[in-house]
Amino acid sequence: MSSKKVVTVAVLATVLTWSTVMTVLGHAAAVAALLPSLGLLVQQIVQALTPPDSPRPPAAPGSAAAGEQEPPR
Repeated sequence: MSSKKVVTVAVLATVLTWSTVMTVLGHAAAVAALLPSLGLLVQQIVQALTPPDSPRPPAAPGSAAAGEQEPPR
């Protein structure tokens, strides 16, 4: 596992642990205020850990998807 992934997982674990501690101590209002940012954090971490989409194969010459050729005049 790369160091970037280790740091990402450590940050996620820290934030989720802190949120759990706040909830256990009765700070539900603070947790409710943090939920949108926690959701964004989880989404960004999942995106960072997911490999990028594979490149698409080039379109066939002359096909409508190619889109690089000018129409005949």
